[in-house]
Amino acid sequence: MMGRTDIPLIALPTIASTDAPTSAVAVIYTSDGAFLRYLFLPRNPDLVLVDTRVIAEAPVRCLVAGMGDALATWFEADSCRTAYAPNQCGGLGTLAGYALARLCYDTIREHGVAARMACEEKVVTPALSHVVEANTLLSGLGFESAGLAAAHSIHNGLTRLPATHDYFHGEKVAIGVLAGLFLADRPAPVIREVYDFCESVGLPTTLADIGIRDATDDDLRTVAEAACGEGETIHHEPCPVSPDAVVAALRTADRFGRSRHR
Repeated sequence: MMGRTDIPLIALPTIASTDAPTSAVAVIYTSDGAFLRYLFLPRNPDLVLVDTRVIAEAPVRCLVAGMGDALATWFEADSCRTAYAPNQCGGLGTLAGYALARLCYDTIREHGVAARMACEEKVVTPALSHVVEANTLLSGLGFESAGLAAAHSIHNGLTRLPATHDYFHGEKVAIGVLAGLFLADRPAPVIREVYDFCESVGLPTTLADIGIRDATDDDLRTVAEAACGEGETIHHEPCPVSPDAVVAALRTADRFGRSRHR
């Protein structure tokens, strides 16, 4: 069945927690919750149908986690563009793909707080609809068309730690984005902007926020070595990448997040 391309596929997500419904990429995890590999399906869904009334009734945490996944879209796309790294289709990104990735970021920044409030009240507003579109469609088209980089590789590494298994994909991806900002030497105003956004909608900004309290060097080395494994998209970054660099980025991102809580 997996090899057939003539079977129509309709996705009917009841939460807006990831961009998976739009994409042709599935993720395989081990039985204990660690990332194992990507599975590339022969085609994208023919239709993705989302009822925002259903999304509004779903847990707020799901919508926020979706914003964490969507947050990675632009930064990973921008890294791939700078490095001339391939997208998920095996070619270079297009202007349209990069524009969709940027629109995804701009949309969640503009409407994220209001969308969360609407979901808390279990009502549908334009802001909620905009964020559902960003989380599900713009992020899905953006990452496939423009590419992945550090954030999702760091997410994959974080799944090696059992303490993170109670946390959603997008929550761990958000930490990957924050670490990626320091790994890629992003400007200070951009770093502050992203931390401001995460705090405003309730995304994690420290390792403790995803269950890793008092992270040891061995813990972070486990994450970093998995993130830098062969075939991981962190190698799409336009900067030198190594386990040492990832450990340093995680430590710095965590310290920066903790410093803002004082």
